[in-house]
Amino acid sequence: MAASSGNDQHTPMMRQYLRIKREHPNELLFYRMGDFYELFYDDAKQAAKLLDITLTARGKSAGEAIPMAGVPYHAAEGYLARLVKAGVAVAIAEQIGDPAESKGPVERRVVRIVTPGTLSDEALLDERTDQLILAITTRGEDYGIAHLDLSSGTFRVLEVAGEEALCGELERLDPAEVLYDEKLGNAAVTGRRGARSQPAWEFDPESARRALNEQFQTRDLAGFGCEGLTLAVGAAGCLLQYVKDTQRSNLPHITALAVERRSDSVVLDAATRRNLEIDRNLAGGEEHTLRWVMDRCATVMGSRLLRRWLHRPLTDREELTARQDAVDVLLSGHRYESLRERLKPIGDVERILTRIALRSARPRDLTRLQVALDAVPGLAADLADRDATRLAALRTALGEFPALRDTLGRALVENPPAVIRDGGVIADGFDSELDELRAISSNAGDTLVAIEQREREATGLSTLKVGYNRVHGYYIEISRAQAKDAPERYTRRQTLKNAERFITPELKTFEDKALSSKSRALAREKALYDGLLDQLNEALAPLKTSAAAIAELDVLANLAERADALELSRPELVEEAVFEVSQGRHLVVEQVIDEPFIANDALLNDERRMLLITGPNMGGKSTYMRQNAIIALLAHSGSRVPAASARLGVMDRIFTRIGAADDLASGRSTFMVEMTETANILHNATPRSLVLMDEIGRGTSTFDGLSLAWAAAVHLARSVRAFTFFATHYFELTALPESCPTMVNVHLDATEHRDHVVFLHQIQAGPASKSFGLQVAKLAGVPQAVLAAAADKLRELEAGRTAAPPAPAPAQNDLFSDPAKHPVLAELAELDVDALSPREALARLYALRDRLR
Repeated sequence: MAASSGNDQHTPMMRQYLRIKREHPNELLFYRMGDFYELFYDDAKQAAKLLDITLTARGKSAGEAIPMAGVPYHAAEGYLARLVKAGVAVAIAEQIGDPAESKGPVERRVVRIVTPGTLSDEALLDERTDQLILAITTRGEDYGIAHLDLSSGTFRVLEVAGEEALCGELERLDPAEVLYDEKLGNAAVTGRRGARSQPAWEFDPESARRALNEQFQTRDLAGFGCEGLTLAVGAAGCLLQYVKDTQRSNLPHITALAVERRSDSVVLDAATRRNLEIDRNLAGGEEHTLRWVMDRCATVMGSRLLRRWLHRPLTDREELTARQDAVDVLLSGHRYESLRERLKPIGDVERILTRIALRSARPRDLTRLQVALDAVPGLAADLADRDATRLAALRTALGEFPALRDTLGRALVENPPAVIRDGGVIADGFDSELDELRAISSNAGDTLVAIEQREREATGLSTLKVGYNRVHGYYIEISRAQAKDAPERYTRRQTLKNAERFITPELKTFEDKALSSKSRALAREKALYDGLLDQLNEALAPLKTSAAAIAELDVLANLAERADALELSRPELVEEAVFEVSQGRHLVVEQVIDEPFIANDALLNDERRMLLITGPNMGGKSTYMRQNAIIALLAHSGSRVPAASARLGVMDRIFTRIGAADDLASGRSTFMVEMTETANILHNATPRSLVLMDEIGRGTSTFDGLSLAWAAAVHLARSVRAFTFFATHYFELTALPESCPTMVNVHLDATEHRDHVVFLHQIQAGPASKSFGLQVAKLAGVPQAVLAAAADKLRELEAGRTAAPPAPAPAQNDLFSDPAKHPVLAELAELDVDALSPREALARLYALRDRLR
């Protein structure tokens, strides 16, 4: 129970707290009290558990002890980061009233709501990962999606059809927070951490259009290419309003809406993204992933953009060629090296500009921005003689900001404090008024000595001295004996037993300045700082363009460095249907093994649509398939690839069906997951798709599995005609190329040496000769007794297979249809027993028995 409903029984402060809490029932309320943010009642209990802080009590209110927990104001960011990571939203209530003028509790108001998807504070963000908030609405099987990176102002929309496409986009975007239409019943959405249901009316398309046009100052959305995307526009409107509500801001840095279309990129479903381990390995970590190998970006902005490129490979040959041309130019003469040196000092300009727009930028943000702007001319000079079209465009986009650079250089001290609150941010010499106020405050003692010396000389009074106390301020004190000789311009301020105290117009003026100079200096400094933010906001659009250009330049320089360091080659992207790789390698595997990686070729074209891959476990089938998918992904990202050469047709999708795992949350077995993923491939693959199928049918009985694998392979090769790598342990499938000429047998070989298996990891033509299963089991440490028994059984099975045809497998129950009747049973059912003589009946019975035998 949070609190008693009888509000009049509470103290004034608790009434204020409860009023604010009623307005924010779904967030923890950080209630500012002096140097602490306090939490009360259920909020305090939840925070104490999540943050491992002390739960205590603050007196009583309405006759009951008030549970309380608190965190220091200066350390709040660390606690907020932990709460947000746990998926908890926090409303921050600050004191906005003046304690000196308040009657009762100081007025407080929620100034910001911190949610997992609306972070902009540097301390709360993973600097190398986008922090997205996403909104989803639905109509039937169609979904409208809007996603926003508040920290950079990137706002995008798209529409997809079907649950598989929705799950693929969720896997790609990996949002920190999801707002979903209450009509949506998809467990993949509603079960995510940070998912929040929103009323259906918040996704109303007409209301959304008005809100978006108001945000962008446009008459309609035609210029953004989303006029016909009703669902996506509805999602964007909901998302925009939610973020405005949490930030208590008009979000001036969100100035455009971009449309994403699945046809513009190589589509990767959720399973494929996981299996290819693009930026997260199968254990959930970041090590030993494609990004782990490919990301050596000099800036965090480049790192985030590289991840987006890897997760959204393009189908536009012109764009990909432009990226590859730029990488080639940067590789020539190792030109990327000087470029990367210039990029290294540049901070996270994208997120700094967002904090400037939200007016939450700190002094060190402006210093880092100044460093970035100082680096821009050098970057532009490095690109001056580069003849790649993309590099020329980036040079223009970098822009020039001489006035801003000059202003920031003069305005800011070299190493400013973390916050503006205590001053010391604006440099001396930038503002004469501030300099004067600082001089008064810092030189007060010298000024008083000078006044005292001057007054002694002017009056001839030897006992005259200048002093100060908190009650009466500054004064001139003269002994009682000499006080009668004080000049007329002296005004009596205080009479003591042995002295008189006076004030003069000069000292009064100094007093007014000295006593208020510090607070006035702080106020002046804050005003100057706000002026800097105003000036930067006026140039926000070109600054954002420059930041985007820096990020892309960093990615291109990074791809050049990786191409050089990892010996990558430029792929040739062609219109024809071909997948031809010479000496291909798996980028990640070769980084973590000690011995040299065995490179392999791959060839698929109109005459070779499927490679049937056989060979032992641990022989490298999965590595071989994955490396070819990664080569395709890198080529469609604009990168060079790990191969001696590669010639690829532009693809529309990459599918993978690799590995086995239960989906316990959805109640699906390993085999059901396998069949669901297989069905998705068979329904959606096209002749322009790349398909990886590994060990289909292993989750059921041998004959069921073999039949399913056989049928799936034939369908892919004959009907779908996708480029397919099909790995299997069913040797029976190696007969398929005899009836299906677009299939080709290849295998990864191994050899035995003194009862040990040696894997060659080399792709060779034709099917494998054996599976080496017992030898792999020995490597795994299976007990010798078990291995011996297995060897005996294997010899027995192989002898039986050659001596006689195998006995039919026991029939399995079919859950969805009646079993077919045996012919003998069918004949027996139709037999007219009454029409038979006893002799005829006995003869028929013997005949039926013989047939059964």
